[in-house]
Amino acid sequence: MSRRPDLPEAAVAALACPVCAGPLAVGEDGGVLRCPAGHSHDRARQGHVTLLPPGHRAPSGDSAEMVADRVAFLAAGHYAGISAALADAVLDGGAEPGVLLDLGGGTGHHLAAVLDRAPGASGVVLDSSPFAARRAARAHPRAMAVVADTWARLPVRDGAADRVLVVFAPRNGPEIARVLHPEGRLVVVTPAADHLGELVGPLNLLRVDPDKAARLTGSLEPHLVPVANAERRDVLRLDHAAVGTLVGMGPHARHLPAGIRADRIAVLPEPVEVTVAVQVAVYRRP
Repeated sequence: MSRRPDLPEAAVAALACPVCAGPLAVGEDGGVLRCPAGHSHDRARQGHVTLLPPGHRAPSGDSAEMVADRVAFLAAGHYAGISAALADAVLDGGAEPGVLLDLGGGTGHHLAAVLDRAPGASGVVLDSSPFAARRAARAHPRAMAVVADTWARLPVRDGAADRVLVVFAPRNGPEIARVLHPEGRLVVVTPAADHLGELVGPLNLLRVDPDKAARLTGSLEPHLVPVANAERRDVLRLDHAAVGTLVGMGPHARHLPAGIRADRIAVLPEPVEVTVAVQVAVYRRP
């Protein structure tokens, strides 16, 4: 096992102790985070740290199998267009952000793509899955990974995040507004109504709510208000193996047993054209 990666100072400085909300600092050996009150939080050997209040359990996150499928699918570059659209929105206008907070960021793949275009920025991935956090801890030299509950109080200091990123993940409006810098922005990527449309019927996948955009805005107001919205569309040509990892890495995997999934994928044409369609919405504090 290689040594744990060093933690970016700016990212650590954005964090807060989940017990007392005090600032955190890295111990001398790099294996623990401590606050002035003496609460300590050990880093796992893979590099991530768990910041949950005492007795609190994070909701069930992605399984090891789902994370493995996500790594394979994203590494093949199939969602590079989404990463590019996310980075465009994050870096659009104004000075380059200093701290990026990726909520439900999984393996840190999209955050790493943004950091590649923002050489002065550091990032934090918050996710409830320790399997994803293990990957995210090494996703980028200027990023760190935290296991946390994004529906509870975030282990982040007030106003510490210049940008909050949410890609296909839940949004906690009040907490996002609390941790967002007064001049910061929230960037949310959500699936459009026809996202993966060619697979929904044949594989009996979960359908996207056509009113999802309106519900998103409603869930964030009055804490955050919309300032911009863009659409990104790509058409992928996927073989059956790639379709399998695509379905296996997301919520569809929980509703479609692997055997049934494989049988349905086997009757698809190969390659199959699949539409990737997302909305990229930007919000700010009112």
